[in-house]
Amino acid sequence: MDLGLKGKVALVMASSRGLGQAMAVSLAKEGVKVAVTGRNPEGLQQSVKLIEAAGGQALALSWDLSDASVIDSLVSKVEKEFGPIDILINNTGGPPPTPAAGQDPALWQKSFNDMVLSLIAITDRVLPGMRQRKWGRIITSTTSGAIAPIKNLAISNTLRAALLAWSKTLAAEVAAEGITVNIIMPGRVATDRLRQLDEARAKREGTSYEDVVKASLRQIPMGRYGDPTEYGDAAAFLASQNASFITGTVMRVDGGQIQAI
Repeated sequence: MDLGLKGKVALVMASSRGLGQAMAVSLAKEGVKVAVTGRNPEGLQQSVKLIEAAGGQALALSWDLSDASVIDSLVSKVEKEFGPIDILINNTGGPPPTPAAGQDPALWQKSFNDMVLSLIAITDRVLPGMRQRKWGRIITSTTSGAIAPIKNLAISNTLRAALLAWSKTLAAEVAAEGITVNIIMPGRVATDRLRQLDEARAKREGTSYEDVVKASLRQIPMGRYGDPTEYGDAAAFLASQNASFITGTVMRVDGGQIQAI
């Protein structure tokens, strides 16, 4: 299927590994020029290699989401190298696992700045160009915990739920201008982050990593963890011309795990 994306320009946040990297590579396979971002130089170069191996063009940007002062200059660099940004993938790393009660307000504030305000500011920077061209895709990657809160991930559950409300609100504001705004939500997809969370749970509960995985698989109707490529391909579809009438929605890539309607 031709997704109608050849020659488009994408900015994929936090794409030096994991789900961000998978989304960047899937877009590259469709002929999109992709700017990848992150704080790890080795990870960024790996993303560039994967994109080029897929036949795409890549631009690597060292980008710390906690520093709002670099947004304009780094977006301008993408525009200079590749052209106006057509597709924005909002993605961040996850905060440390914590319960809801008793957390330092400074941790809440830092997480809010890094995970929510940074993405809103980046979106505000690229949105005027999309409006001018009457075409754009804004896709925000969150977590299943925003719908069905995950134990000991209180900060992630809370702040990513805020991104759902923001996306839904923005979608209605720009829908008539050819711009779609959607959420893509992973269940348990096999990334380094998921392994770290499973290992932390095993240590917390005094059990083995293997037993944690077995318990998790029992909650997934498909009986397996997702592959990052499956997540990336779903994001590429949401960015496509084929998905031009889909906006303000949440796409769950979870193997049927989330039971809520």
